Amino acid sequence: MFRSRFPIVRVGDAGSLLLESKINPNTAYQKQQDTLIVWSEAENYDLALSFQEKAGCDEIWEKICQVQGKDPSVDITQDLVDESEEERFDDMSSPGLELPSCELSRLEEIAELVASSLPSPLRREKLALALENEGYIKKLLELFHVCEDLENIEGLHHLYEIIKGIFLLNRTALFEVMFSEECIMDVIGCLEYDPTLSQPRKHREFLTKTAKFKEVIPISDPELKQKIHQTYRVQYIQDMVLPTPSVFEENMLSTLHSFIFFNKVEIVGMLQEDEKFLTDLFAQLTDEATDEEKRQELVNFLKEFCAFSQTLQPQNRDAFFKTLSNMGILPALEVILGMDDTQVRSAATDIFSYLVEYNPSMVREFVMQEAQQNDDDILLINLIIEHMICDTDPELGGAVQLMGLLRTLVDPENMLATANKTEKTEFLGFFYKHCMHVLTAPLLANTTEDKPSKGALRFKRKIIGLKDEFYNRYIMKSFLFEPVVKAFLNNGSRYNLMNSAIIEMFEFIRVEDIKSLTAHVIENYWKALEDVDYVQTFKGLKLRFEQQRERQDNPKLDSMRSILRNHRYRRDARTLEDEEEMWFNTDEDDMEDGEAVVSPSDKTKNDDDIMDPIMKESEEKEVLLKTNLSGRQSPSFKLSLSSGTKTNLSSQSSAASLPGSPGSPGSPGSPGSPGSIPKSTSQTAAITTKGGLVGLVDYPDDDEDDDEDEDKEDTLPLSKKAKFES
Repeated sequence: MFRSRFPIVRVGDAGSLLLESKINPNTAYQKQQDTLIVWSEAENYDLALSFQEKAGCDEIWEKICQVQGKDPSVDITQDLVDESEEERFDDMSSPGLELPSCELSRLEEIAELVASSLPSPLRREKLALALENEGYIKKLLELFHVCEDLENIEGLHHLYEIIKGIFLLNRTALFEVMFSEECIMDVIGCLEYDPTLSQPRKHREFLTKTAKFKEVIPISDPELKQKIHQTYRVQYIQDMVLPTPSVFEENMLSTLHSFIFFNKVEIVGMLQEDEKFLTDLFAQLTDEATDEEKRQELVNFLKEFCAFSQTLQPQNRDAFFKTLSNMGILPALEVILGMDDTQVRSAATDIFSYLVEYNPSMVREFVMQEAQQNDDDILLINLIIEHMICDTDPELGGAVQLMGLLRTLVDPENMLATANKTEKTEFLGFFYKHCMHVLTAPLLANTTEDKPSKGALRFKRKIIGLKDEFYNRYIMKSFLFEPVVKAFLNNGSRYNLMNSAIIEMFEFIRVEDIKSLTAHVIENYWKALEDVDYVQTFKGLKLRFEQQRERQDNPKLDSMRSILRNHRYRRDARTLEDEEEMWFNTDEDDMEDGEAVVSPSDKTKNDDDIMDPIMKESEEKEVLLKTNLSGRQSPSFKLSLSSGTKTNLSSQSSAASLPGSPGSPGSPGSPGSPGSIPKSTSQTAAITTKGGLVGLVDYPDDDEDDDEDEDKEDTLPLSKKAKFES
């Protein structure tokens, strides 16, 4: 679809606008492959129109050629000149760009000159220099007054295009002229007359009548006051007056962004240096005589002041927040957060977030020093926790923000550790002593009448799951298991979610062998729990507790157990290499069915398994009965060890550990072992001392298979036997 001098692409039935681009007389348009039109609108910005059918492409191409006065049969409307050649040509032809005389009748010519200069960086540079040197902008603004007085709408539309084009030249020197006190309102007036709008906007009326500059604290410096006015108006131009920049225009306004940025930096610096201004600000903030409306204005100003600081360089930001800290911003925030006005508290929370995000260590140091002088109830960090808990917003927007700030403060990852002090230890110790009871109060409140909520149980289970002794000491000190045990007992024999959750919590303590919590539970709650026998959890905890006592009373036994455990589970790296080499050197064809190669480390492991029943009686003090439900005899693992010292050990140990031997702890005839075997030997182990190393899994009732296997073993090559024995 084509309308006036703008090609417009519309897609689908809805006719959504994808692109609107003015056809410039000096832009080179190129038609490719009969369905594609390509052109450039600015440096490094190439655009293309793609058509489904050739007829649609030809229609738009004819309109473009008609505007530029070209024959539609050509594939390109302008000769493409290399930038270097263009620069050489312009340098040879003229030293600069000559502007038309600034007259009412030539406004259209000036607008076309500005528009044609924008695509070329060299032309933009020359146009900017010409506008600077000839004071052209002020002459254009004089014509603006003439056009307004004459109600010359066409001239005002041309001036809009000219001023908008000057913005896109991206020159700081031009902005200095346009944003000066005498010119800025006229520049805004030119931008009110957008040709695409039926009625002009009323930006000047808004800035002069609606928007009022309010000094919460009187500013004595006239330069600072003028800078604040200018920054507000330029920000308004960027956000409200200028049209939304297209893709290729966005980078052409980078200097405008920089102008606002450096203005804010100057404002922050000038306010920071005015000690009287900041002193009056914080004095009025904390003064009880200050009325609510005035205090709200002061807090909003301080919030905007801190927002401006985000534009500072790191070293300047350090100085800024150090100045605010010396002025007492944190005590002031503590006073403000204690007020009832929700808007004031919300602004104070935003200010507090700037401080926490910038330097959490500064906030931690303040609250720890504050605790030495004030009660826990009025500490700054406890006020934050209370506001987080009592947030009245249905969407909990404030609570989520405060939760993030609290998480930052207690995060050990951003805590400092120096030679003189460890912030992690100091602050976390302070937090658990002075703040944890405030944070956990809602959870503990749900345990009234001995009925803890599911959320409270889930929270406590999460803490126990961390296995952090810091948390465990707090749990034991506050006897936080007491409401849990009461709830469990009051629940009785009902098998519900509460019952399962509590049992799982104690089972986790038993399985993970959390010694401090095990001792605490047994010492304080065993009498209440000893009659619970439908699960073995609490008896298992009691057993763990007795084992701990035994280790404390007999440290030699504990050291022997550690030696055996290390010997049993630690495998040397060289052993692993030997096993891999033996595996890869073993020919698959040489291995008989049912045969398994036993590695040297497995030999050691088997020796340890022989010793396990002896040690398990003193270590675990429990035996488990495992029987074959089918009545069939369990398979025996026939393991032959190499002859030598290990054979002697095996023969001596086997007599004491085999289930059939009368004196073994697991035999039916042995005292204290009612028909059970140790759980570490759940299957019968038959140890033989036959020469050679063979690992077989047999069933005793398959005698013929045993004979065949022994025959196969005898027929193995000597080299193969040597390999197995090595």
